Amino acid sequence: MKSVSALAALLLITVLNLTGCDGVSEAAYNGPGAKSLPQFSFVDLEGTKRNSREWQNKLLVINFWATWCPPCRREMPLFIETQDKYAAKGVQFVGIAIDNPQMVEEFSEVYGINFPVLLGDVEAMELAEQMGNSFNSLPFTAIYDRDGNTRYVQAGMISEDTLQQKLLPLL
Repeated sequence: MKSVSALAALLLITVLNLTGCDGVSEAAYNGPGAKSLPQFSFVDLEGTKRNSREWQNKLLVINFWATWCPPCRREMPLFIETQDKYAAKGVQFVGIAIDNPQMVEEFSEVYGINFPVLLGDVEAMELAEQMGNSFNSLPFTAIYDRDGNTRYVQAGMISEDTLQQKLLPLL
């Protein structure tokens, strides 16, 4: 069974690489997804199972990413800075990495990621699709208000201007 899961994860990564995470530009997709935050749980880098309910009443920014994805790497410093700047106002970033756990851990340490990083797999890409990622591309970002309502979704790298435009009115 583990080999089937490993094969499925490898296939997913191959497909994502072939779709070219560099090929989707900002605002290439801002379409419909679930109207509210779907419930989910994945393990974090320490192996602790984390559940979406723990971020209730937060302005939640969920980002699906991978270490091998150039736009994902480029937008990560913006997420770290924004998390730091608005944490006291109830903003919570959550990264869901579709990648090798060891690579994600090393990346997180080097970049100094200051928000929860969860380890995703095929179920994480299914979650991203529920949220509105019909292209199955990375990066993919979804923003939810404090009531868990979907406020913005985007496939492709998000710019600082767009992130600020979408977050500030919700503070």
